[in-house]
Amino acid sequence: MDAAPKIAVVTGPTAAGKTALGVMLARQLGGEIVSADAMQVYRRMDIGTAKAAKDEMRGVPHHMIDVAEPWETYSVARYVAQADACVRDILERGLIPIIVGGTGLYIDSLVAGRSFDGGSADDALRAALERKYCALGGEKLLEALAAVDPERAARLHPADKKRIIRALEVWHATGRTITEHDLETQKKAKRYDALVIALSFEARADLYDRIDRRAEAMEKAGLFDEVQALLDSGVSEKCTAMQAIGYKEAARALRGEISRREAVGLIQRESRRYAKRQLTWLRGKPGLCWVLWQGSPDFNRGRQISTEFLLSGGLK
Repeated sequence: MDAAPKIAVVTGPTAAGKTALGVMLARQLGGEIVSADAMQVYRRMDIGTAKAAKDEMRGVPHHMIDVAEPWETYSVARYVAQADACVRDILERGLIPIIVGGTGLYIDSLVAGRSFDGGSADDALRAALERKYCALGGEKLLEALAAVDPERAARLHPADKKRIIRALEVWHATGRTITEHDLETQKKAKRYDALVIALSFEARADLYDRIDRRAEAMEKAGLFDEVQALLDSGVSEKCTAMQAIGYKEAARALRGEISRREAVGLIQRESRRYAKRQLTWLRGKPGLCWVLWQGSPDFNRGRQISTEFLLSGGLK
């Protein structure tokens, strides 16, 4: 069996400096960046998602940014299909794919090569299950799931509408449980041999301070104008994209429910909570190369540590 191709991953919590380090590594090693950010896939959502500006990209090609409209429901299955095509194209051209982002599900699914068999969206079935959830409640649908997939049901809360419906959708569409699909995926060899660099700060307070300052900078850069433009163009506040941190809070302020200062405070709070969840996901993973900033990012030091790790891991 051929060895899985090696790729680099730069990940970490929000505001940890992933973009800047990813660009430095791409320029040094001869690579291109594939974004793994669930919100940067959306067009016209630039400020609130902290997309890299052209000058920040420094001539390095960036893939998987601006590939969907804000009103679309963008799935992990779609991401894997599109991102995998980008990675393979980069490899075929003799360059190094560098996955950069903090959406753990996207990164894990891309590296594993999950096929999502039986997971393609059936709009009619999903709509019927959603109506049933609303009519009967989460407890009843979770009981229905437990009857066919007790292992998955035991891991879910009745309020977890999305995952309950997803598990029932797979069962009705394929006749097999989502647990069975996941076990099959775990048995398969990973599609890529990922060398993962994880960024964070020695002191959590420094990370939170950077997050807070980023939110302030987003406001000054025109976040509220960006959200107003999306709403004016017909994008509904109920769209998945508009539920992202930064956008839902700004929309509330634009409706007059809260002040803009209160909205920024909420963005800061929710971003800190999100960063905490990202760190929890990372700490459960073995073999990472941690780069921990002291006070503020030292990108030259980070590049040196990361380059040594990638080269020693056989990335060429």
